[in-house]
Amino acid sequence: MKAETGPMKRTFTLLAIAATLNSVASTAVAQARAFDAKSLARYDISYARCESRYPAMRGHRDEAYLNLWRIRSDDKASTRLEGVRSGAAYRAEKQLVLKGGASSSAPSASSPLERECQGLWAENQRVGKDKR
Repeated sequence: MKAETGPMKRTFTLLAIAATLNSVASTAVAQARAFDAKSLARYDISYARCESRYPAMRGHRDEAYLNLWRIRSDDKASTRLEGVRSGAAYRAEKQLVLKGGASSSAPSASSPLERECQGLWAENQRVGKDKR
């Protein structure tokens, strides 16, 4: 069989380059969104509520958050998370959410928080197994 030459080969090469660039760009956008101060503050508050209900979730906050974004949990990612958490935007959002969302009643078993916690923990377990 004769090897592809000319326009066909160039088309395949251009498609491969475009797919690679698209993948790299998608990863960069996801990582930028992952380290957004407002969303991280909301996540941390929600995760703390889940930790109080499910002891198995304690100590896995950052790992679970990074797993949601498919970002490797390493020193660099942990440093970025700590940097975001020390910022003014993070603290302001956290205070805003805590002021507006203080609920003293205990949620039922079918509450949105219950489903959120179960889904988050299941996703963390699934993604964590894929990485091993």
